[in-house]
Amino acid sequence: MLQKFITLFLLGVIILLASCAFTQVMAENDVNCPDAPKCVSSQTSDPRHYIEPFSINEASIDAMTRLKSALLNEKRVTIIDEQPTYLRAEVRSLIFRFVDDVEFTLLPDQGLVQIRSSARTGYSDFGVNRRRIERIRKLFQK
Repeated sequence: MLQKFITLFLLGVIILLASCAFTQVMAENDVNCPDAPKCVSSQTSDPRHYIEPFSINEASIDAMTRLKSALLNEKRVTIIDEQPTYLRAEVRSLIFRFVDDVEFTLLPDQGLVQIRSSARTGYSDFGVNRRRIERIRKLFQK
């Protein structure tokens, strides 16, 4: 039993150290994603990273209220920047406390919310950001 614990612990430490070598903070106004499979964006031309923007048909303040509520339904979310048409947050993973950056930009004249969500560390997020955005979309559209 102790040997299993030590093995799992060492494996976790190795994963943590290996992923730290690829740390990248999301640059403001950068709509593209890194080449690594750890990011989704509604404004990228790369089909591997593309995700549909959210649709809105109400006032910005109402859309922002619904968006913030849907985002805060996720666990371990910290709002970093909130403006009338922009929302930026950090989401931390449960065990290793990895940070994902999530941004939403409301474009009421286009009826859209542009999205970008990216893991800061590691090479792959195993689809975590895409699944998170789709959960938020589902709540936002209710």
